[in-house]
Amino acid sequence: MMHPYGVRDVEKMLRLPRSTIRSLVDAGFVSPLRGPRNAWRFSFQDLVVLRTARTLTEAHVPSKRITRSIRELRRQLPDTMPLSGLAICAVGDHVVVREGASRWQAESGQYLLAFESDGAGSIAVIEPVPEPALSAGELCEQAMSLEESDTEEAVRLYAAAVAADGRLTDAYVNLGRLLHELGRVAEAENIYRAAIDAGLDEPLLAFNLGVLLEDCGRKVEALDSYASVLRMNPRNVDALHNAALLADELGRAQEAIRYMAQYRRLGRSK
Repeated sequence: MMHPYGVRDVEKMLRLPRSTIRSLVDAGFVSPLRGPRNAWRFSFQDLVVLRTARTLTEAHVPSKRITRSIRELRRQLPDTMPLSGLAICAVGDHVVVREGASRWQAESGQYLLAFESDGAGSIAVIEPVPEPALSAGELCEQAMSLEESDTEEAVRLYAAAVAADGRLTDAYVNLGRLLHELGRVAEAENIYRAAIDAGLDEPLLAFNLGVLLEDCGRKVEALDSYASVLRMNPRNVDALHNAALLADELGRAQEAIRYMAQYRRLGRSK
């Protein structure tokens, strides 16, 4: 399930102050993922739950019933907003959901023929949540155009592209590189490792990770990263050169000789 929405998106779309969002997260109503810079990332379902929890609390629905209702509501919500939108209301101390022409009780999942009298309950209508205005590819292109003029915005856009499409290699590569250049090496390492763990077989990810680890003095790990580059592309001369120098520094003479021989052989073949 994608988690494309940041805290600022939630504030804007649901008109919730950040303090309320934090209190609802702390109360356990939602468990957002952590994205770049350890920022919260929310899914569509999280947005529905946040708005519902706040509305039902204000309608004085007992907290235990809210928790049970939301647990069941999450199981039945679609991953994206239906075109008809959703209406969620408190009827007495029950939670009722309207999705298009259908009406069902959140806690039990039982479908209803029509809304009961609302009584003192309040209704929260959640309009269809708009999709991100730009695609992941468009976010990446915009970030590239801003790298020199507004680096922080470029970082934000690359992070948004990664959140929108976890297979977009260029966004990972460029985001990791920018973070490294900004001295945010822990974040850059996390980005590279996340991409590699996601199965993106791009030698440049492993190479850039090797450079970062080498800059941090973690030479054994850096050499391992260069070795993984060469498993993907044995003719990568930059990885061969760096691996040869590192192996020599680490006293691994045979490896150093082997890497340097391959490097020189490829250099002569050009």
